[in-house]
Amino acid sequence: MKVVRTAIEEFIGLFVEDGTLAVGILVWLAVAAFVFPLISGFNQYRAPVLFLGLVALLVENVMRSARL
Repeated sequence: MKVVRTAIEEFIGLFVEDGTLAVGILVWLAVAAFVFPLISGFNQYRAPVLFLGLVALLVENVMRSARL
């Protein structure tokens, strides 16, 4: 059973190196999907705000990884 668990963890590790970055991206995408449409007059800014949020997550992750 331990071998199967290790194999699954290694398989997931191929796609998700840093779990906090993956969770942050999923949360930001959920915010973009559910909150952005509720804000009126925000249509032309949705894509740039989504992009800037993802860039901010990436920069934060890189800065945190550089300190380790």
